Amino acid sequence: MPVYLLGNEIAFPPADQAEQGLLAVGGDLSPERLLAAYSCGIFPWYSERDPILWHSPDPRFVLTAETLRIPKRLRRRLNANPFRLTMDSAFGEVITRCARARRPGQRGTWITAEMSRAYTELHRLGFAHSVETWSDRVLVGGLYGVSLGGAFFGESMFAERPDASKIAFVMLVRQLERWGIGLIDCQIETKHLARFGAVSWPRSRYLIELQAALSKPTRPGRWEWDWAPHDS
Repeated sequence: MPVYLLGNEIAFPPADQAEQGLLAVGGDLSPERLLAAYSCGIFPWYSERDPILWHSPDPRFVLTAETLRIPKRLRRRLNANPFRLTMDSAFGEVITRCARARRPGQRGTWITAEMSRAYTELHRLGFAHSVETWSDRVLVGGLYGVSLGGAFFGESMFAERPDASKIAFVMLVRQLERWGIGLIDCQIETKHLARFGAVSWPRSRYLIELQAALSKPTRPGRWEWDWAPHDS
């Protein structure tokens, strides 16, 4: 299985050459390289003591906005309007909480200090976005990811109250659909996202659909709801 060593040039080998998901090692987390990676179906994922590792898994776990499925119990919670939701209001705090969140079977976090700085810079440039869930004035859940063209690349979420991240996710997908951003990259399969209708695609299909999504204009800058999130 070839694993490529990246140099200073902002370039990646073809994503379909990642036989077991891992494609390349090295490089940096500059905004230019990160955006190039996402545009090619590649993302960074590594631990604190590792070099930067670049992945393109096969299959790819994907949700499309029109196939979003909301479990009945969660729909009742949505109708009860338990939280206040914002967008791009506390990106730094969201990524920090995601890094601190304890996850079953996971020791430590892949959201290193280097990753946090890199995605915070992407946020400053208008390409990385967050959704925040508040109980009164307390941040209790949220998520963040990267958006290019008609695609949103989900990175991580956290919840400190029941359903806080789930409600953030559902409302984000609804908003993305209104903006014509229909491809949501979930990267790796999880039971949590499968409940919402995410499915595994062959990487070959994902790469084709990604290029179609990237033909749409990117929506940069700070995001805001263009609807009241609990109206539907």
